Amino acid sequence: MNLNDLTIKQALEGLKKKEFSSVDLTKACLEKVNSIEDKINAFVTVTDEEALKQAEIADEAIKSGDESPLLGVPFVIKDNFCTKGIKTTASSKVLDNFIPPYDATVVSRLKKAGIVILGKSNMDAWAHGSSTETSDYGATKNPWDLGKLPGGSSGGSAAAIAADATIGSIGSETAGSIRQPASWCGVVGLKPTYGRVSRYGVIAMASSLDCPGPIAKTVEDSAIVLNVLAGEDKYDATASPMQVEDYTKDLGKSIAGLKIGVSKKYLEMVEDPDMGQKVMDAIKQLEKLGATIKYIELFDPKYSIAVYTILQRAEVSSNLARYDGIRFGADRTFFGAEAKRRIMLGTYALSAGYYDAYYLKAQKVRTVIVENFKEAFKEVDVIVGPTTPTTALSIGASEKSPMFGEMMDVLIEPSTIAGLPAINIPCGFDKDGMPIGLQIMGPHFSEKLILNVAYQYEQATDWRKEKPKL
Repeated sequence: MNLNDLTIKQALEGLKKKEFSSVDLTKACLEKVNSIEDKINAFVTVTDEEALKQAEIADEAIKSGDESPLLGVPFVIKDNFCTKGIKTTASSKVLDNFIPPYDATVVSRLKKAGIVILGKSNMDAWAHGSSTETSDYGATKNPWDLGKLPGGSSGGSAAAIAADATIGSIGSETAGSIRQPASWCGVVGLKPTYGRVSRYGVIAMASSLDCPGPIAKTVEDSAIVLNVLAGEDKYDATASPMQVEDYTKDLGKSIAGLKIGVSKKYLEMVEDPDMGQKVMDAIKQLEKLGATIKYIELFDPKYSIAVYTILQRAEVSSNLARYDGIRFGADRTFFGAEAKRRIMLGTYALSAGYYDAYYLKAQKVRTVIVENFKEAFKEVDVIVGPTTPTTALSIGASEKSPMFGEMMDVLIEPSTIAGLPAINIPCGFDKDGMPIGLQIMGPHFSEKLILNVAYQYEQATDWRKEKPKL
């Protein structure tokens, strides 16, 4: 096994035992980046010199007995997280030369934990999309098939993890931007409860929905990273003051007797019968592990599309208003077509005479969706189903549909609208060898529970061991 193939857990153990250094680990990752970046285009910026300096500092800290939780581990940061001294573009030419004077809270916590930053990952511009095709720096390709999309908007982070170009990565989710690319790239993507992780320093898309989280090689890696990220933040009033648990503590705990909810409406949205069968096989595997399966009634996920579209466009219109080229960045003529569409629709939904008809009504339906999940969780402990309606589509697919993102995120949007935690894990491959994702959703602040359910399934199967052949 090459060093860049290691998981976070394996890397930490090896560093602690002095089997290799952080410099060795970082060099292995950078070599992989250099060998595949012209094929994948997972990065906007590669910080190779800075990374090696950080790795040297980490090695000295390890020698001195420092036990920071992620000390010496190479990471990739999605390019909508502000990084002090490192260009941050949100994959838009509007911010082509923007170098933040401060770190996002997520980044500062990861730095404090000891990570080495390899660079900033490619994404849909402003996080508008589910393909990473709207990036002003070119589309990212899926490591499993270079003719396929990696998903988005955190496509660069997911592709880098799938290709073993990094040990850890961070993404953000507004509709499905962690889980959907994780599903299409065959990796683990954890979207925490809204407010569990601070949004401070994240270039905002829809402020009532945005949620940072890890994209990783294993469930345990996701838990390790969440331990670092979670917690209240004086810079973010929406960050919850609830006590942070040790999310690795109960991994391996039996799920015997656990009630797992399954919605037929979610299963019916899957377009490929073979993919649907793989999802059902995964549900049966959880049943073999001792869980009880119960079919439940959830709202048809298609209703979430209208709610999400109105809320997200309205908040995009508000958030992108600050990018006027006066204080920083280029002027508004540099906005791409997708950003312009979203600004126009959002401004319309918020305008006098239409606010009540659209935005206010969408907020009311959002509350109904929240209540629908609350009722469901009175009957079951977690809800399991497919992450996406299809496996990865071909390059160019998103250009044919102005609602591509909403359609690809249709099974994820309801839980995001409700602010629930959820995780994607690989559960097989389709006939073309593309990964299939299974999502596990839980009540608010049930990260520990969904991580354990995911871990139990992961350990009972071998899907995580499959790697793309680049």
